[in-house]
Amino acid sequence: MTALTTEAGPDRRSAAADPRPGEPDARPGRLREALRWGALRIVALAVLLAAWQAVVSAGVWPRVLVPSPGEVWRQFVLASTVHDGVRGVGGHLLIEHLGVSLGRIGTGSGYAVLAGVPLGLLIGTVRPVAVVLEPAVTFLRTLPPLAYLSLLVIWFGIDEAPKIWLLVIAALPPIAAATAAAVRTVPDQLVEAARALGSGPVSLLLSVRLPSALPEILTGVRIAVGVAYTSVVAAETINGVPGIGGMIRDAQRYNQTALVITGILAIGLSGIVLDALLRLVERLTVPWRGRA
Repeated sequence: MTALTTEAGPDRRSAAADPRPGEPDARPGRLREALRWGALRIVALAVLLAAWQAVVSAGVWPRVLVPSPGEVWRQFVLASTVHDGVRGVGGHLLIEHLGVSLGRIGTGSGYAVLAGVPLGLLIGTVRPVAVVLEPAVTFLRTLPPLAYLSLLVIWFGIDEAPKIWLLVIAALPPIAAATAAAVRTVPDQLVEAARALGSGPVSLLLSVRLPSALPEILTGVRIAVGVAYTSVVAAETINGVPGIGGMIRDAQRYNQTALVITGILAIGLSGIVLDALLRLVERLTVPWRGRA
């Protein structure tokens, strides 16, 4: 009997891992679909570049206002290499400018998460705290970063502190608001079941409300990182070199349109990569999201 059980075990595991007999393997279909959508993106990009080049060639606008894709590519190469004894732009390569900005975004967003999640939990679960602090969070969420940048410079000077504080203030409200809304929508059945099992307020918050709200909290973090990224150019208008926002600001001063577009493209592409990483973290952290 033992031998039969031992021999049958691997067969059952193998059958569970492989497609059932007579059922088609879905993996080739998914691969073909991914290739199809990838090809569509490449075609759309090619059409966009061709239209861009056609507009430049037609002379609709002066080249100083709308440079060609080739000129932008040339500026990208110059900004990314050492040429004629000059290191990139302003003594720093493009990747270094971008890295400094991403570091500021990571620091500001990290502080915002550390403060915004507990704040959102309090707002979502403690009514007096919500009455006092929720309007303040809404007030900050509606303010554009440039509205309080000058005040931060007066308070903290022109070094790193005002930049980090600006990104913290920009990123904190979306996280707090998303956390509070997520905690309030936790199913009552889960809360009542935990209370019936003897969970106290703190245990209920940490073991029931927080895990249930985690998908929406991570969505709020993704939104907050995007807000911080859109605010970094404003943050780096004050002594922002090295930094991608400071590089764009200096290029704008000297009408270097191709370099401005290069910086914009660097921000957009790195933003896509950053959002993809956050989506990956979300899938790994809350794999049950979207499943019944």
